[in-house]
Amino acid sequence: MDPAPRPPTHVTLRFLAAPTDAGHSGSVGAGRVLEWIDKAGYAAAAGWSGTYCVTAYVGNVRFTRPVEVGDLVEVTATVVHTGRTSMHITVDVSAGQPRTRALEPATRCLIVFVAVGEDGRSTPVPPLVPTTLGEELQQQWAVRRAELRAEVETAMAGQEYTDAGTAPRVTMRFLAAPTDVNWGGKVHGGIVMRWIDEAAHVLATRWTGSADNVAIFTGGVRFYRPLRIGHLVEVEARLLHTGRTSMHVGVHVRSGDPAGGADALELTTYCRTVLVGLDAQRRARPTPAWVPASAEDRALDAHAVELVAIRDRFGD
Repeated sequence: MDPAPRPPTHVTLRFLAAPTDAGHSGSVGAGRVLEWIDKAGYAAAAGWSGTYCVTAYVGNVRFTRPVEVGDLVEVTATVVHTGRTSMHITVDVSAGQPRTRALEPATRCLIVFVAVGEDGRSTPVPPLVPTTLGEELQQQWAVRRAELRAEVETAMAGQEYTDAGTAPRVTMRFLAAPTDVNWGGKVHGGIVMRWIDEAAHVLATRWTGSADNVAIFTGGVRFYRPLRIGHLVEVEARLLHTGRTSMHVGVHVRSGDPAGGADALELTTYCRTVLVGLDAQRRARPTPAWVPASAEDRALDAHAVELVAIRDRFGD
């Protein structure tokens, strides 16, 4: 009997960026791009595994060019490495004018999904065995990114975020709505990433006094547990470090049954994002410097600098 054909490794989504996708800067918001990344990644993961999947981790998302309203957008997700129950997927986003169809890269990242069976537990996925040199190189790249992820997570695990910190912060609270649902009945991972971007934007706006700021990097998005429809959601963004033009922001997402109050909220997602303010010519402008005041402030400031150094070592 002939072996079963290998599932497709990639999926490409194409569409026009709509006016409703625009962020506060006029270009498509980073949160919307993160939604697209998650949707394409899910399509590739579900196609490979043949089952429902959940987002476990989103790696470093560096935005190299803005996506403009009216652009033709192409989002390609490719399975490049598998574990026992996980799929490591690269997602490439390109955009450009539909008249010319000359698309330019906007961002690339690695996203990890876990396959879930009908019992709600993780389930094995078909192993990806490279058949070309290109697939082998992609797999090596994914393994290298896993090493980066482990180092970043170790650095993040040693940090504390308490009321002893004096850094500027904002907290958004709301109920997860039915319109936020994914294919498994929980909140869509892309929606959570959009909330992260929105909270970081509010903090950056308050710090700079201007809404003209954009995310240039989002990294280490770790999903610890599912977020359920109808649960109370708390998204807290805290300033960690400022550079000459950049603001490094840590964002925690917590959720829980609203009947239990704030004390019942559990951490569902954490990540770090970097934003810059824009001047009238849409160039990065200097950011007001933040000076850490407490021991916790200084530790988190050093932590932000450490994460930059880790990325630089991996050439990311």
